[in-house]
Amino acid sequence: MSSLLAPPASTRGILPPRRPTPRALTARAARSRYRFRTDDDGVVDVAVAANNSNEYTVGVEVPPRPGVHGRPDGTLHLRAADSGDAVPLASPGHGAPLTASLSIHASRAPFNLSFLLTNPSGTEIRTHRRTAFRVPVGVGQGSPAPLGLSLSSDGAANFALYSKTAQRVVLCLYAATDAACPEPAFEIELDPYVNRTGNVWHASLETVAGYASYGFRCGLFGTGHPLLDPYARVIGDLVAGDSVYEEGAALPSMSCLGSLASPPSYNWGRDRRPGLPLEKLVVYRANVALFTKDRSSGLPDDVAGTFAGMAAKVQHFKSLGVNAVLLEPVFPFDQAKGPYFPYHFFSPTNSYSGEGCSASAITAMKDMVKAMHKSGIEVLLEVVFTHTAEGEAECQMISTRGIDSSSYYISGEIAGCKSGILNCNGPVTQKLILDSLRHWVLDFHVDGFCFINAPFLVRGPRGEYLSRPPLLESIAFDPVLSKTKIIADPWSPLDISNVQFPFPHWKRWAEMNARFSIDVRRFLKGEALVSDLATRLCGSGDLFASRGPAFSFNYVSRNSGLTIVDLVSFSNDDLASESSWNCGEEGPSENSAVLEMRLRQIRNFIFILFVSLGIPVLNMGDECGHSSAGSTSYKERVPINWKGLKTTFVKEVTGFISFLAAFRSRRGDIFQRREFLKLENINWHGSDLSEPRWEDPSSKFLCMHIIAENDGNNSDSIRGDLYICFNANVESVSATLPVPAEGSVWLRLVDTSLALPGFFGTESNPKRKQVLGCSSYEVKAHSCVLFESTMDLS
Repeated sequence: MSSLLAPPASTRGILPPRRPTPRALTARAARSRYRFRTDDDGVVDVAVAANNSNEYTVGVEVPPRPGVHGRPDGTLHLRAADSGDAVPLASPGHGAPLTASLSIHASRAPFNLSFLLTNPSGTEIRTHRRTAFRVPVGVGQGSPAPLGLSLSSDGAANFALYSKTAQRVVLCLYAATDAACPEPAFEIELDPYVNRTGNVWHASLETVAGYASYGFRCGLFGTGHPLLDPYARVIGDLVAGDSVYEEGAALPSMSCLGSLASPPSYNWGRDRRPGLPLEKLVVYRANVALFTKDRSSGLPDDVAGTFAGMAAKVQHFKSLGVNAVLLEPVFPFDQAKGPYFPYHFFSPTNSYSGEGCSASAITAMKDMVKAMHKSGIEVLLEVVFTHTAEGEAECQMISTRGIDSSSYYISGEIAGCKSGILNCNGPVTQKLILDSLRHWVLDFHVDGFCFINAPFLVRGPRGEYLSRPPLLESIAFDPVLSKTKIIADPWSPLDISNVQFPFPHWKRWAEMNARFSIDVRRFLKGEALVSDLATRLCGSGDLFASRGPAFSFNYVSRNSGLTIVDLVSFSNDDLASESSWNCGEEGPSENSAVLEMRLRQIRNFIFILFVSLGIPVLNMGDECGHSSAGSTSYKERVPINWKGLKTTFVKEVTGFISFLAAFRSRRGDIFQRREFLKLENINWHGSDLSEPRWEDPSSKFLCMHIIAENDGNNSDSIRGDLYICFNANVESVSATLPVPAEGSVWLRLVDTSLALPGFFGTESNPKRKQVLGCSSYEVKAHSCVLFESTMDLS
């Protein structure tokens, strides 16, 4: 009966079985059972069983029909939909159903068995839709868990998809991995009575050999273009289709398919997570592509701009004293909008691998993580779970938007965003996010996450703010995720806002400290109160009083704004919100005085970042003079030019960063703390050891005296006090130093006004300047000075 094998087609029209298995097959033998409604208001029951890998038995049973039951020779015949010999359906006795049993040899499953029934007069009996009967062979009921594609060692596959709103779900299998492939090679309409448990649609296939990719049609009656499985681990390329015009506007079309291949196996060997305490981190934020994409990186074309390119620069991170790398989102994203507009949450974007495919991207990312861990560097990911790049138009639905918009998204307009806002605290989306995060921790060995657009994570299904958002609480106490670094970032890529707000934390969540960046910029520009600077230097107690300074991730510049070079080179009206200062001339300059001031301000920014309590976060390229020509637009961002590392300027900056990172580590008693410094351990002064003018807007000078806590019983544990001066005035200020401990002198470690190599010194540098207590030290305009007390060895 091989002639009954139908060409690839849909199984639409199958009804739920409401009778026992056809008698031609035992209930134990039957793997799948179907019931069809016929065009003459009858029913046909079909059961399918597998005998071995290539043999199938199909039982067909027709209940007694008026005028034909009781005929022992059968009055109905079964034949192929196109041609072939007819097979009679026989009845064992009066009033019994008519049955037939077929044995089929097939080289590949799944496939469709297509047949018709004819009565003695030759009239065809078809389905209620006037189509041939089509039965999927090699397809089982499947399991509702886990969601996504599950492949077993024997080649079987289980598909599970959540959709509360879909009235029909059609599983589409493709022979090619390209989403541009016009038609699926095989379609299976999932029976809501057989292949649905609750709101989960599921099916199992004995094998998916011969097929490469899959998608789901979830439109009304199972129509529409195939959608990407939200839980797919390996995916194809995002393929742009023809634009669709709606209301006179062109809407770009996009599609993507899940791969039927298993994720590549990976040998982690002896990989060990560094497991660094939060307070010991020095973080470097980077974009995978822009970090090494430029030819000046010296990397081969298939390595530049990839995960392998990141791994190739491990030594650069180590030379800076960095022990954690924070990557901009690595999920597949909208290339026009940038990485903060993702399409999928379970796979790295294909473009970040040399081969440009999902499987190679998975391996390349794991190689990168492994290389970082080997050098003691943690890998943190920026993640976006508050919105997707999908639109409301059907051509812009790639995955969750078309599968079940009402469950995954918030309806209505929020903060000017008409679509794409995920209902993060709804149970369905919350499960998706938690499953995604655990996937990156367990399968990719990622060490932590920075959640972009954090204010949206506390919203409920109607956009209201929740006092105890279930998603954030679940992450805080999850047995896997709670052991990672979890950081909230208030920056929103939707409306380009950056507003710090009270964030529920359970003493588990850290935060990107936007206030730190604002206040430090304004102080060095001469606009902030000295009290604002003092608050940031001490760990931002106004924001982190209930957690401690280690939960404050401090930064001066970030990827969504001006680089540190542009902060001191551009300050036009369009950049008013950046609090930048061009130091006297807009844009590139050859004026030596302007260039000297810019260099001094760059040193000041870096210095304050590292001598403040909290976690310093460096932005990609700030160590090597990277510039976007004063633009804050993502489209204007350019790759790092690595040739700059050879310039005197960059050697100064990178050496300074390395020195400050080592200094923070050496003075971990002050800068690597979980708790705030005690009030008695900090004294604040003006220029002459007087009380600072806290509320005076004209006051731009501040001194911070940190008194070290020492164990008097152990001379080896004695550490000196620190005295730090900050001058944002346009003229020099004479600072009086307090009297150090008996037998000690002040040793100047940093003066940002001096030229290289004198502006900072190490313990091995004999040129470091000693200053006696009560002596005056001239703190030059727009500069910072650091002193440390040490035993007088003269």
